[in-house]
Amino acid sequence: MMVTALASANVFPPDSVRDWRAYWHSYTSAFVDPQGRVIDAHQGGISTSEGQAYALFFSLVANQPQLFARILAWTNDNLAGGRLGQKLPGWLWGKNPLGRWTLLSPHSASDADLWLAYTLIEAGSLWHRSDYTSLGLQLADTIAREEVVPISFSTRINEQSMDLSSTPMLLPGYFGFVDGPQRYVFNPSYLPLPLLLGLAQADPRGPWQEMASQLPNFLRLVSPHGFAPDWVGIGADGDLFTPPQGSDGSYNAIRVYLWAGMGSDEEPLGREVLHAVYGMRSYLQHAVLPPTVVDSKTGTAHGQGPAGFSAALLPYLAANHDEKALVQQLHRVRADYDAQQGLLGQPAYYYDQNLALFAFGYRTGSFHFSSHGALQTWWSAQAVGTHERTRWGGATHGGQ
Repeated sequence: MMVTALASANVFPPDSVRDWRAYWHSYTSAFVDPQGRVIDAHQGGISTSEGQAYALFFSLVANQPQLFARILAWTNDNLAGGRLGQKLPGWLWGKNPLGRWTLLSPHSASDADLWLAYTLIEAGSLWHRSDYTSLGLQLADTIAREEVVPISFSTRINEQSMDLSSTPMLLPGYFGFVDGPQRYVFNPSYLPLPLLLGLAQADPRGPWQEMASQLPNFLRLVSPHGFAPDWVGIGADGDLFTPPQGSDGSYNAIRVYLWAGMGSDEEPLGREVLHAVYGMRSYLQHAVLPPTVVDSKTGTAHGQGPAGFSAALLPYLAANHDEKALVQQLHRVRADYDAQQGLLGQPAYYYDQNLALFAFGYRTGSFHFSSHGALQTWWSAQAVGTHERTRWGGATHGGQ
């Protein structure tokens, strides 16, 4: 692979695997240092377990085992004290008040943990690395032990009937999300369906299949107007309560629509998840841009979300066959592209790029998920003949 050739490709939004790889190269040039640390320059140069987990996934998709190894080593050494798998990584690393670069929070973020475990397991399979598989399974077991709790909740079947569901559910981290006896705070964006299905295949004794099966019911419960919240509280009797973080859906919740679009091919659960969060689709019937914030309790929306929001919604809108809204968001991300940096937005924010890398990677066929959650990449044998599946505005493009 010639980096200069990839970096010179200025097709945006990416409509082929080659274009996605060029975009990923621009990302690594801007945000990933030689050690494998992902740096959020607009937040004081911090690194997070989320950023490390996403970069690990993208380096697997890009078939870059050396970069993968560097990202993993930095994550293990600096966020998990060299004990990743036995130990959940701390979520935040940066400069402390004394000016020392160090782990600022030892507490975990389970979305990052889930992506790390899943990516390690898939890397083990695709690259034939049993050590990665073992580490991923060990981490999945630690997540299940330390970040999963049993909950019950009711969902309405029809006007006369309610269904009481009991299910394991993923806490956002092992510390700080218990609001009293059997009162928990959850983050719906921490639950991508393909990851749950993939972990269920790799770790059938874990809670993942049950969690995946109940995900549509969970999303319907917490999204009464079809808009997912960033945070939601569920009490002992299955009743919802407003957590200290409030009921808004914004920078966290935008990922719920992204995951729903990327997991929509997993029938029937994928379609049920997609239908559970119908609110954004309905909103974009009469609005040009997605909102910054939606009150999930009332459905009231305001503001105009950044370009990363528009990018995140592309798989969701394509899965809903909403051609008009899809084209509108494509125009928006194209207009916000900075050709000089090869990134989205001016300035190019870390989070926008991650949303876009997922969306563009999925829509170009750089990666895909099987109906059982297995990762399929443009270079893996499982994806031969199927990796180019772009549907920008209804068009299909080819070429690597």
